[in-house]
Amino acid sequence: MKTALYGGTFNPVHKGHFNCLKTVLDSVDLDRVIVLPDRIPPHKASDGLVSGKDRMNMCRLAFEGLDKVSISDWELKQKGKSYSVITLRHFHKKYPGDKLFFIMGSDMLLSFEQWFEYKEILKLASLVCVSRENAVTQNDLKAHAQRLMKENGGEIIIVNTKPFEVSSTQIRDMIKKSADTSCYLDKNVVKYIEENELYMD
Repeated sequence: MKTALYGGTFNPVHKGHFNCLKTVLDSVDLDRVIVLPDRIPPHKASDGLVSGKDRMNMCRLAFEGLDKVSISDWELKQKGKSYSVITLRHFHKKYPGDKLFFIMGSDMLLSFEQWFEYKEILKLASLVCVSRENAVTQNDLKAHAQRLMKENGGEIIIVNTKPFEVSSTQIRDMIKKSADTSCYLDKNVVKYIEENELYMD
C-alpha cells in the first residue's frame, strides 16, 4: 500500500488545501491519504487556533468529496508540539509494509533542513512537494530537491498546482469582519463556521 500523510493546522481548512490534495491524488499513485490536523504546529504561532474537534469536523466537510482520503485525530491526541518525524515513526510502525509519502508545500521544502530530525524523515517517507508556481521558480525548487537527495538520500517528488493567494490568517480576518469567504472556503465549511461562531470576536 502507498500511504500519504497530509498534515496542517487547517485553521480553517480552505480551497487551497483541497486543491493541493487533489493535485497530489491526480499526480501520484496513492492508495490512501491520511489528513492530520496538528495539535501545536512547531513552525508557526498558534494564536486564534480553534479546537481540534472543530478543525477535524471542518476537514471532514472539506475533503469528503475526495476518494481515498480519511481524517485522523492522532496528532491532536499527542502531547507537545506536532513534529513530523514523530508522526511518521508512528505510521511506519502502524503500517510496516506500506510505502509512506509526506505531503508538503514548496516553502516547507526550502526550510526543510531546519526541521527536527529531517534526515530521518527522508528515510521514513518520500516527500511530495506541492509547488505553487508563483512562490518560487521551478528550477530553483528542483535544484534544491536534487541537492537534498544527493546529500541525504531519499525521494522528493515535485508536483505543480494553481496558486492560492489567500492564507488561513487572512480568511480568519475576513470572517471577523463578516466578509464573504465563500470563494475561499467550501460551502459546508462556511456553514459550520457560522453555526459554531468560529473566528468571531
